[in-house]
Amino acid sequence: MVAEDTFVFLNESRSVTSSAAWNDPATEKLWLYNLHYFDDLHAKGATNRREWHSHLIERWIEENPPGYGNGWEPYPSSLRIVNWIKWELSGGVLSPRAVASLAVQIRFLCERLEFHLLGNHLLANAKALIFAGAFFEQAEAEEWLAKGLAILRRELPEQILADGGHFERSPMYHGIILEDLLDIENIGNAYGLGAIVKAETIGKMRSWLTAMCHPDGEIAFFNDAAFGIAPALADLDGYAERLGYPVQQAPYDGVLYLAESGYIRLQNGRAVLLVDAAPIGPSYLPGHAHADTLSFELSLYGHRLMVNSGTSCYGSGLERQRQRGTSAHNTLVVDRQDSSEVWGGFRVARRAHVRTLDIAESTDGTRVEASHDGYRRLPGRNLHRRSYLLSDGLLVIEDEVTGVFDHAEIHFHLHPDIIVSEADESKVLLRMANGNMVDMVIQGGNLLIEQATWHPYFGVSAPNTCLVAVLTELKIRTVIKWGEKS
Repeated sequence: MVAEDTFVFLNESRSVTSSAAWNDPATEKLWLYNLHYFDDLHAKGATNRREWHSHLIERWIEENPPGYGNGWEPYPSSLRIVNWIKWELSGGVLSPRAVASLAVQIRFLCERLEFHLLGNHLLANAKALIFAGAFFEQAEAEEWLAKGLAILRRELPEQILADGGHFERSPMYHGIILEDLLDIENIGNAYGLGAIVKAETIGKMRSWLTAMCHPDGEIAFFNDAAFGIAPALADLDGYAERLGYPVQQAPYDGVLYLAESGYIRLQNGRAVLLVDAAPIGPSYLPGHAHADTLSFELSLYGHRLMVNSGTSCYGSGLERQRQRGTSAHNTLVVDRQDSSEVWGGFRVARRAHVRTLDIAESTDGTRVEASHDGYRRLPGRNLHRRSYLLSDGLLVIEDEVTGVFDHAEIHFHLHPDIIVSEADESKVLLRMANGNMVDMVIQGGNLLIEQATWHPYFGVSAPNTCLVAVLTELKIRTVIKWGEKS
């Protein structure tokens, strides 16, 4: 909130000067959702805008009659209910009119809980019920609290996997839900409700998120993911520690296999490699999935070198489709098809499944070998096999495609800070922002250099370089070297 009637969401600034603006059909729906969330009540520097916030709450009540428009849909309702209650508990003052509106919003939400969507939406509904049930004192509030707790206790064993990962396999949504659970524990402490979420669950979720972050402290981009939506790892850890949870341990050198969610972290000194050998998500809830099976991200010297393309938009447009597609990720594309058939913004038809997976450590380094069947639906009934070998100063990636195909290529998306210093059809020399040089050699294919875009935030498309290795044989080998081998 940058003025009393001006907001910046998804890196887009708009003024909201009339009641119609809350539901302007010419404005992207996700932007409007953010307008109705009231997240700015708890943003940095929010106490300096408290008078604005008080006026905005009253304005929302006046300009959004019950049951009408985006703001009364269950998901934005859930977030707004929590934010208004947190605002009151942290020094703001809700007017009697606002308190009455809160009760109306909760009653309306109770009749529209998102059991049809499940996943993170239903957890957001449950959180709102728990907050309202603690905040209000009537018998009706006890029913809200009981319903919220029942949903939470039913959903957590389903949604939080044994390795701590959220079952939608999005590091961004994982961070959102971890904050939700910390908030629930916080309000439980404030109202003497006792422990609501098991400490073990919080601990595993923190460990999972730590493993899925780069050395820069931010998340890897698998499935729907972008910066600035969920709190950063350091902020979540700080919150957890203020609630009495122990300090989180830093990742260690070696291999960490998150078996239930399917991701693998390999760390060797200056290198961190994150590998996707995961299902695209729960079979009945693939809405935030990308066709990114067997893709990877790589950091060297504490900086990102190779990145998946990220997420800058929702909806059902062509750009959303492209960002979910296989070519927007660091993996192999057969006959210009996606490994999983992503479509319609939040849908997936036939899906890739990891068929084999083997992880081994030896004196040569750590090797991961896997295959997926996402291209078996094509006429050539192709299978993609990939192996990673990470050792000191060296990453070797080997790809093989079985069956007949017309064209196959591997995409390597470089972070925007990476400069291609030298290049020919089989090798490139890359310069990192810190001055370190990285050699990359392709064996079994021809190397092309293309311009692309990286999407670290919603509403942002940053120019970057994509290296495309076109297969000239059934097998292709990529050798990446940095520093000096010890």
